[in-house]
Amino acid sequence: MVYKKKLKKIREGIYEFPRLGGMLVPGRIIFSERLLEEVEEDSLKQVANVAQLPGILEYSIGLSDMHVGYGFPIGGVAAFDIDKGVISPGGVGYDINCGVRLLRTNLKKKDIQKRQKEIVDALYRKIPSGVGRGSKFQMTKDELKKILEGGAPYMVSKGYGEKEDYLHMEEEGRILGADASKVSDRAIQRGIGQLGTLGAGNHFLEVQYVEGIYDKKIAKAYGLEKDQVTIMIHCGSRGLGHQIASDYIRLMENEYGFKDLPDRELINAPIKSKLGKDYFAAMAAAANFAFSNRQLITHWIREEMKCLFPKSKTEVVYDVCHNIAKYEKHIVGGESQEVCVHRKGATRSFGKGRKEIPKTYRDVGQPVIIPGSMGTSSYVLVGTKKSEELTFGSTVHGAGRVKSRSKALHEFRGETVKEDLRKRGIEIKSGSWKSIAEEAPEVYKDIDEVVRTVDELGISKKVVRLKPLIVVKG
Repeated sequence: MVYKKKLKKIREGIYEFPRLGGMLVPGRIIFSERLLEEVEEDSLKQVANVAQLPGILEYSIGLSDMHVGYGFPIGGVAAFDIDKGVISPGGVGYDINCGVRLLRTNLKKKDIQKRQKEIVDALYRKIPSGVGRGSKFQMTKDELKKILEGGAPYMVSKGYGEKEDYLHMEEEGRILGADASKVSDRAIQRGIGQLGTLGAGNHFLEVQYVEGIYDKKIAKAYGLEKDQVTIMIHCGSRGLGHQIASDYIRLMENEYGFKDLPDRELINAPIKSKLGKDYFAAMAAAANFAFSNRQLITHWIREEMKCLFPKSKTEVVYDVCHNIAKYEKHIVGGESQEVCVHRKGATRSFGKGRKEIPKTYRDVGQPVIIPGSMGTSSYVLVGTKKSEELTFGSTVHGAGRVKSRSKALHEFRGETVKEDLRKRGIEIKSGSWKSIAEEAPEVYKDIDEVVRTVDELGISKKVVRLKPLIVVKG
């Protein structure tokens, strides 16, 4: 079945295909005409497959950075009825709460431009990154379990940050319902030496500056101004989250089988089943690990920036989840209903007034942080009521890959990519040339087009554009 040919344009930026085969709801695709030209047929098929899961509500949604993932497309959103629906590890992803944190500083672009090499070397030494680079932060299993349940607030209570940090994070840096007893010993073992590390792949630490402002009022509310230096952290739950996903995929296969599924990778458990509840508790623990991971990295960045710039001040703007399942209230069929929203490579985008938004931002809306790809711009947007109407309060999480890592390695050399970035005023440091080649800006969709699409549709609105000066890669 060719899903692309079945798409019908509903309005500018929204395409849908009807219920086909075993689909329980239609597929909704948030794409511009230009992005639609390069959409993968297999990712559309995944949108259709997700639409066959029990208890799905309204639509199976693919956002404008969508590409093929495990089970769900990356850039996929689906909400499920609490009583009749399911929870699926494939709808969350292996890197549970892979997310982005944005820090603002009191530095200006001119303060760091002549010290970029010094800064990148210092941050690379301070923040472990790459495959096999463990953390200098050591802890016992009992301490790790406290982190899994306590999240960022626990880290702050131990001296790694400030209360204002977690007050400016999604869920205030801790998802309730986490239970360390639902996390396997293998997952604990994989995570115990990884807190405070970036990892590899598309994870990074970037020093940027505010290049452009689209909404002065909201930028001011977020504490952002022209030429201000910001720091972006993109990482997740590392091996611990990956192991939790693997563990529960196996448990669900053993308990429920997959013969009735359109795709084995969509293995799931009823939300209210014991296994469904256990997975949520373990997933929440991994999410709290990821919040804590970004919190410890923030603490170390502050220490290093103080050494480099004694008068520097570094504050959290916001921290958002990308791969997560959350219980939220949304309007379904004209009535408010608690649902389980899966965001796989997608970002929450709540409009002003929602109690989940920090009080500091409640009158303007939730910050939405959209990272670029090394040489490209990143964006800060603001959540909207429109997203709550159209996409269960969700928007894109980045540019989205258009070329696989293996294809990138055939087309690009890390040394060449690094030199090209340097010519553009961007200093990069990584543990390997391979990781630079795999993440070359050209392997991703056009971030400007992805952001333009959601901005014009109104599911998140542009606030500021950030341009990279320094990149630390795994």
